[in-house]
Amino acid sequence: MTWEIALVFILLVLALALFVWEKFPPDLIALALFLVIITTGLLPPDIAFSVFANAAPMTIGAMFVLSAALVKCGVVDRLSALIEQSARLPYPVVMLLMVLVVAAVSAFINNTPVVVVFLPVILTLARRMQMAPSKFLIPLSYAAVLGGTCTLIGTSTNLVVNGIITAKGQPGMSMFELGWLGVPTTILGAIYLATFGKRLLPVREMLSSILSDEERREYITEAYVQPGSPVLDKTLTEAGLTRQRGVRVIEIVRDGIALYLDPQAVRLKAGDRLILACRLKGIAHTRRLQGVDLVAELNLGIEQIAAHEGSLVEAVVTPHSALLGHTVREVNFRQRYRMVVLALHRRGKNVREQIETLPIEAGDVLLMMGTDQAIDALRNNDDFIFFDRARVSAKPQTGKTILVLGVITAVVLSSALDWLPIEIGALAGCVILCASRCLKPTEAYASIEWNLLFLIYGMLAMGLAMSHTGAAEWLAGHIVHGVQALAPGAHAGIIMLACIYLVTAILTEILSNNAVAALMAPIAIGVAVKLGMDPHPFIIAVTFAASAAFATPIGYQTNTYVYGVGGYRFGDFAKIGLSLNLLCFVMAMLIIPRIWLF
Repeated sequence: MTWEIALVFILLVLALALFVWEKFPPDLIALALFLVIITTGLLPPDIAFSVFANAAPMTIGAMFVLSAALVKCGVVDRLSALIEQSARLPYPVVMLLMVLVVAAVSAFINNTPVVVVFLPVILTLARRMQMAPSKFLIPLSYAAVLGGTCTLIGTSTNLVVNGIITAKGQPGMSMFELGWLGVPTTILGAIYLATFGKRLLPVREMLSSILSDEERREYITEAYVQPGSPVLDKTLTEAGLTRQRGVRVIEIVRDGIALYLDPQAVRLKAGDRLILACRLKGIAHTRRLQGVDLVAELNLGIEQIAAHEGSLVEAVVTPHSALLGHTVREVNFRQRYRMVVLALHRRGKNVREQIETLPIEAGDVLLMMGTDQAIDALRNNDDFIFFDRARVSAKPQTGKTILVLGVITAVVLSSALDWLPIEIGALAGCVILCASRCLKPTEAYASIEWNLLFLIYGMLAMGLAMSHTGAAEWLAGHIVHGVQALAPGAHAGIIMLACIYLVTAILTEILSNNAVAALMAPIAIGVAVKLGMDPHPFIIAVTFAASAAFATPIGYQTNTYVYGVGGYRFGDFAKIGLSLNLLCFVMAMLIIPRIWLF
């Protein structure tokens, strides 16, 4: 082992540890890894920057744009209506229909947009069937994952692996090649979820259940600090405006400006307007404070924000929300949306304290209170999906719908028939849709998950460093030697296939699926070369296993998204997902050796 190989493995272990730690964003870790690889000399700069010539990330970006166009034109809304109309059918039938429809759509659209679009439909379906949404949301994510394994463009993972193998001189995968494994596995997965879903999926309460009955009846109102009031120069705590008294001070407006709210530091001044969320006893307490009067009871000639009972609503933050990375305080949430954030649910935990200082993430569930007018104004905002009822879909435009469907069909067929490489066809489709105004260029750029692309670039550099330094060959040699020492030569291929699959599947459950695919693909090729076998069966195993992640909420981005929405616990995914993982493994071991010969 050379020092370069040792350093590559040290960096690899460090990167994996940082991914699991989740202290830093995965794309930042990948870019830092890219920088270290160059500065340490593991890769010359010209070779390192050659990863940006890989067509896979550009193709993935183009598929995000095509997916956004398909969603915008209303095609997915029409398909989702089929599921919504099935509410009167038995649960197993509804589940089977939902999984198959979502999987069919996900085979041609990126998984995350599919889950985002179908989410309000599934929530409405759960209400109509008088069942907890937690009985449907994990299968929604699983359906999107299974559908993505059926075609080359079904998920970014497939395109990443395809880009790696073509860069290494291997023949690329055809458009529907993965369907030999993906389609039967998806059908069996749908049957499994329809049969055992109701029994294995938990009943989880929504975020609003953490509030007491008294907390549910809070009123949004305003108070005015009069000149000469006894509370002047006192903090909110000293003035008695605390939660213990049934009063929640949401905001202090002074000279038309909302102040930074610190109950222990901000001192009240004459003319301050206090926006309050009060329980009934809190309103009575506020009335008793000398020199602090409710605006509704004064005649000061100033506009009143609200003085009636607030309604509670829950909403999930969408993946492309403008709020991502910002705190409630930074975006001036109360003034911007006229809503108050009472609690936040993230990754199985309910947060009620210091919400104002938490950066907002995609999939966060916010429990908000506001007037009916404020809620209606926010309902169709693209930053949120409300739980109480689905947003009103835009009226579909038939002409643009036909054009979008035609462009996407042309992209798929041109790749399937080998008329054009998928990257050229996808980029051409994006240009046509933007030029025809089916999608604005700003909407196209906003639809791309740029953090995912930079994650892929960084991990491609890691894979290239493993190949360039000989680390991939060294590791593959030791793996092959270990298997050959334990297994007869006649069964070495199938045993190695199982090992490659299981390692990839386990890593995918705790790391980014794209990162795992970028790391395992070069190793799989090296193992096949050492065994003197065709690399294709091992490549298919890596591609499929890097997507089939069902046992943890962090194994796949759609799992993470429904994790908060459904109020799930970490173990809920393992309870139903481990069996599905086993099903996928068995199907892979049965089908891969028969379709892709060693």
